Amino acid sequence: MTEPELSYEKAREELIAVVQRLESGGAPLEESLQLWERGEQLAKICQQWLDGAEARVAAAKSDRAGADGSDDRS
Repeated sequence: MTEPELSYEKAREELIAVVQRLESGGAPLEESLQLWERGEQLAKICQQWLDGAEARVAAAKSDRAGADGSDDRS
């Protein structure tokens, strides 16, 4: 997985702005479609960051469990 071009925080902020713009209505159809597409891209970036963070936490838990000989599965 390649690192997303935006930080999680920047992507989330922009996604919020896109959603607010779409929810406010009044945008022409073409602009609305472009906003929707950008929102989809931003949601994907956010999900990549979250998936990466989840993998890092799982790896750290696995390393910790291996180091102390316990199995810390929930």
